[in-house]
Amino acid sequence: MIKWLLGLLLALLLLQATGLYLWQETMIFLTRPLREWQRQAALLQRHRLQEVSLHTHDGVTVRGWWLLPRTVERAPLLIYFGGNAEEVSHLLSEADRFAGWSLLLCNYRGYGGSEGVPGEKALVADAVQLYDHFSAQPSIDGQRVVLLGRSLGSGVAVQLAAARPVAATILLSPFDSLREVAQSIYFWLPVRWLLRHPFDSLAKAGSIRSPLLVVLGERDTLVPPAMSERLAQAWGGPTQVYREPFADHDTLLDNGRAWQAIVSYLQRLPG
Repeated sequence: MIKWLLGLLLALLLLQATGLYLWQETMIFLTRPLREWQRQAALLQRHRLQEVSLHTHDGVTVRGWWLLPRTVERAPLLIYFGGNAEEVSHLLSEADRFAGWSLLLCNYRGYGGSEGVPGEKALVADAVQLYDHFSAQPSIDGQRVVLLGRSLGSGVAVQLAAARPVAATILLSPFDSLREVAQSIYFWLPVRWLLRHPFDSLAKAGSIRSPLLVVLGERDTLVPPAMSERLAQAWGGPTQVYREPFADHDTLLDNGRAWQAIVSYLQRLPG
């Protein structure tokens, strides 16, 4: 009987591990569509808003929005990278917070109106291409590009900050690596050897010399604060950490204080 139970347990673990390996993309990348009414609503609320399409090096088109400030000729640029279940057009409602900044929102592959299938290498390659294209625009000050990455987007932003010069990086609920997040959730499985999209931010952090702001919720159970703080401690440039005492992973931006911390940080940057 004991042998039979052990065999059953082993079979169940093997089945779970196989399922996790085969269907991990559907668990990591929770793609969200963009409804036509959402697209029209986004365009109606901003006069200086442009829809953008970028054809990537491997032939995929990713789509989003580029918001130009009304008064600045060569504006600093804020590039946003969303979470794993986020269609980014909703962030246009927060754009008034960033007076004087140009805001770039682009949906990942498979999200919103973007084509293709998401994956770590593809998302990072797209981010680099977005940076190269928009930081070179005549209306943008290429010396003042700031990255804003939330949750999964923190993994994209860190790799972009390691690959290109940025004025600063702001990370909301960042993990040290997605591998560690997954292992903490599926602690009974060998997730470290199964994950094809590790998003190992910790391995890149020490090589980055530009400033960092980490914004975390102290009640975050999906990405525990210790993971975010570990990334901040490994960062190669000057680092600040803002802690929201009563926020979790999903409510971090709800009360507005975290937004205020982000805007205040942007205002203190040189230039």
